[in-house]
Amino acid sequence: MSLLNGRIAIVSGAGSGLGRATSLSFAKEGAEVALLGRRESKLQETAALIKQTTGREALIIPTDITQEEQIQSAVQQVVDRWGTIHVLLNNAAVLEPGSVLELTSEDWHAQVATNLTGPFLLTRAVLPAMRKSKYGRIINITSGLSWNGAGGYAAYSAAKAGLESLTRTLADEEHEHGILVNLYNPGTLRTEMHATGKDPAVVTPDLNRLASLPVGGPTGTIVSYG
Repeated sequence: MSLLNGRIAIVSGAGSGLGRATSLSFAKEGAEVALLGRRESKLQETAALIKQTTGREALIIPTDITQEEQIQSAVQQVVDRWGTIHVLLNNAAVLEPGSVLELTSEDWHAQVATNLTGPFLLTRAVLPAMRKSKYGRIINITSGLSWNGAGGYAAYSAAKAGLESLTRTLADEEHEHGILVNLYNPGTLRTEMHATGKDPAVVTPDLNRLASLPVGGPTGTIVSYG
């Protein structure tokens, strides 16, 4: 049986890069997938790829994850279509350079809004459905920049560090409800945010495993590629 047969998954940032690759991989493993992202044309491309490869009809929901009302609407659309939510991949991110001295407060808030507040809002929105079914697998994408302090990416690094702390907090709060929450560091990927690196499809087997962890599986951990 496929790893995700019968599961309902939401993927943010599903229009390109790791989000697209993972959406396709989840669908191949049997999941129904809701595609969230700001660019509808990119989501349509991902959905077409899923349809061509698996025959499945993905749900396209143009969503800015910094906007709470849009998130609430997106989650409700998923529940209305499939009844529940089993898997959430918080993948959407923005990576813009800027040292502490260089960043404006607007730059700071924009990156934190997408890289930290967005995952918080989306996670909070799916928790009622996951608690109701006493099952959930939440995966938050992180980066080595969260701990190595590389200069020049102050807002991104701080947001990812916050996301790691949020993940551990969620893991502690939600394990009694059957919800496992983990981090995944894919390393450097070749995406729209980064011109060099490995093909995102290389890391999707790890994400499939995190999305299908057994009852009592690890929670609050960081898994890194390789």
